[in-house]
Amino acid sequence: MSPTFFFALDRTSWMMAPMEPRQAEITAKLIELIDPVLRTEGKELVDLEFRRESHGWVLRLFIDQEDGITVEDCAQISRVVGDLLDVADVIRTPYHLEVSSPGLNRPLRKPDHFESVMGKIVEVRSLEPLGNRRKFKGVLKMVEQHAITVHCDGQDYVIGLDLVERARLCYFDSMES
Repeated sequence: MSPTFFFALDRTSWMMAPMEPRQAEITAKLIELIDPVLRTEGKELVDLEFRRESHGWVLRLFIDQEDGITVEDCAQISRVVGDLLDVADVIRTPYHLEVSSPGLNRPLRKPDHFESVMGKIVEVRSLEPLGNRRKFKGVLKMVEQHAITVHCDGQDYVIGLDLVERARLCYFDSMES
């Protein structure tokens, strides 16, 4: 099996798209196993995906650290996590393991992810409509424990973190502002 990574926790600490109960159970076990190992390696698990794609099941990890992630970091974490998963035997179907950086337009999952991009342009999709919209692209104005405020189209929108389906930094838009 070749390694691949994906991250999702409960809605109180991580945002994630709804998934099948068995898939959610496997994902929770993967996080429980992988996150402590990454922390001891000085890395942060930004996101974890475990999903079926056209070529089969993929476990995708997005990792980061303060001074950035290199290809060597990804290869090293792939070896460590691959060995861990082989021993733990959590995934009982063939899968591919992928490890990568979250990229410039990184996903935003936790309150501290949002805090680190305060004042920059973000794109947020909510699980439910707020007013008449679900997509918001604008300046992140405020981050609270359970909500964020995004200023777009001349208006402030307060979005509960439990309603965020997905969010990401719009790096190049932020560079222009």
